[in-house]
Amino acid sequence: MKAIISLVQAFLLVFSALAVSDSDFKLLVDRAAMGLGATADISFGSMDADKYEVSDAERDACRDWYEENILTAVTPAYNFSVSTKDLQSCIDDWSFDIGKESAESAVYRGGKTTYITLTHKKSDLVVTVEATIYEKHATCDWTVFVKNTGDRNSPKISDFLAADCSLPTGKNTDVYFSKGSNPANDDFELLTAPVSLTQMKFSANGGRTESFLPYFNLIGDNGGVVLATGWSGQWFTSLQQKGEGVKIKVKQEKLKGSLKPDESIRSPLVSLSFYNTDNALKGFNTYRNFTIDCVYPEGTKQITTSGVGVEFPESTIDSLVANIESIPDWFAQIVDYYWVDAGWYEIKNDWGDSVGSWYVDPNKFDRPFKEVSDAAHEKGIGWLLWHEPERCAKDTEVYNECIKHDGWLVLNENDTSRNQVNLANEECLEYITGIMQRSITENGVDYLRIDSIPTPGPFWDEADKLWEKGRKGFTENHYVTNFYRMLDTLTENNEGLLIDNCCSGGKRLDIEMSRRSIPLWRTDYNCMDGEGKSKPDILEATQAQTYGISFWLPYNGTCAYIEGEYADRTNIISCSQRLGYQDVRPYMVGNYYPLTYGGLDTSRYLAMQFDRDAAEGTALIYKRENVTDNKYTLRLNGLDPDKSYEISDYDNPDAKIILTGEKLMSDGYTITINETPKAVIMLYKAV
Repeated sequence: MKAIISLVQAFLLVFSALAVSDSDFKLLVDRAAMGLGATADISFGSMDADKYEVSDAERDACRDWYEENILTAVTPAYNFSVSTKDLQSCIDDWSFDIGKESAESAVYRGGKTTYITLTHKKSDLVVTVEATIYEKHATCDWTVFVKNTGDRNSPKISDFLAADCSLPTGKNTDVYFSKGSNPANDDFELLTAPVSLTQMKFSANGGRTESFLPYFNLIGDNGGVVLATGWSGQWFTSLQQKGEGVKIKVKQEKLKGSLKPDESIRSPLVSLSFYNTDNALKGFNTYRNFTIDCVYPEGTKQITTSGVGVEFPESTIDSLVANIESIPDWFAQIVDYYWVDAGWYEIKNDWGDSVGSWYVDPNKFDRPFKEVSDAAHEKGIGWLLWHEPERCAKDTEVYNECIKHDGWLVLNENDTSRNQVNLANEECLEYITGIMQRSITENGVDYLRIDSIPTPGPFWDEADKLWEKGRKGFTENHYVTNFYRMLDTLTENNEGLLIDNCCSGGKRLDIEMSRRSIPLWRTDYNCMDGEGKSKPDILEATQAQTYGISFWLPYNGTCAYIEGEYADRTNIISCSQRLGYQDVRPYMVGNYYPLTYGGLDTSRYLAMQFDRDAAEGTALIYKRENVTDNKYTLRLNGLDPDKSYEISDYDNPDAKIILTGEKLMSDGYTITINETPKAVIMLYKAV
């Protein structure tokens, strides 16, 4: 049966490869191929708290693999072809210089970084591998950079694989992976399947995380590895069961051509987290804790936001300042940022057809938002402002400048509001970065919301045709690299600036973006329609999406715009646009333990647990509208079996009971829930 599934998967993926990269057909075929033999009805076993801790043996396993596959001149984990000769087969064509390992945190927080230099003996190509090991988290990562140091074009580079290696998971390996942001009610749904005997191919859709998220938890007879691909473009990851492990390949899906003099390209980042149990939850939590401690930008925290309605005609700078000055102190203590979304600039017909003039609408405001931001700061509140720097509509400020320069703009003949700014062009990058810096300064921006509406893949392909003279994927490579540079420049030049990774709601979710941002709006499924109505199943969808995305991204946000207690408790998310439950939400950036089924079936309970150091935490239990059983047995995970825990219902905090961690993990605690639907919040702490 496994062989048959492998063959059908391979057949479907041929059709996917032939499909337009940004298409519903590709998404459908990709999902169908990976859905074969996969299930979303997943359960996880319980383990004691100490077993979730990273062990010395796991750290040693990571170090051993890292030294044998990265800090080596014999068996490198990456690969690429120069002309027709690939690195791994022609290793003698290269000289290696393995640098000294840095002190911890010298380059990346919590990591020790080594630079490996490969010099090609037959050309002027120089390769640099930036590799980092995070020993505390049994994790390593690396990125490969290729530069032409000569004064003429290099030989052709192709098959540029950031990873082309095996992971020692054993003969029988399963993979856990997640759907991306479509947007649909089942966004981020977790699936698991046996790793196929033929290549299981996962990729972005038009440069976006629509079909799948680029995260994979591989677990087999010999332990597990969490693989994360960092590339905010058309990423590609393949998995194949081979012998005693899984063969992995990671790359930018299409890249081929010669490098011009002094030109550089880079690979996606590859991250591996090692663990050694038969419970995949350890891998998920190892990876979560690694990102919290070492990946997210300094200053990242859970936040609560509240919107300011600048779209109303009567709004002025003075009225906005007065409004902020009048807010009560209790409100200011809860809200971290005021959120101003699209529509604050000059508009022709609607917010979407006017993007590209990044100054306040002169018809409504006589000066920038800096005074409003300052007034908010006086109240202890930050200022969050929406931008979309990669797109410009005709006759806007950015359009009128970009159209003057060859190579700065890819025009959209079908929609003049969706012209793509070409960040692959260095001069254009400098111009757009300056435009964003001006807006940050003039408007007092503390949190920069970066959106991106058009799918970039077709624009990158068109730019290759226009300017790359037969080279494939070079626009994408330079564009993505320069997009990172823009974000890094802005955060370096503006102390404390944070970035919201929107991108049409969760369509650029990868570890490189986690290094720079968090998604405060994880899916557009939560957008209301033109009449201000939400989808009929928005609460169940939001619950399931929190359940699914929490395996990979501890910091994320959205909002279901429905009133009532059940809705408010559905909106308990690490970063929320709803006030309340400030005492519960901090647990959501600890360990994560799904307790029940996590899908959309409203006849079943959905429950999940968030825990801080096995000392305290919460369980969110959703009795959905068609659940008929009024009793739910709460079995917690990741506790100390020898400790006693005080457990209570959020709605009845004085009625506490004390049970041992062992009993709470084995027998559990049965709760009666008579109301339907009902969201119950249980709290616990060690005593």
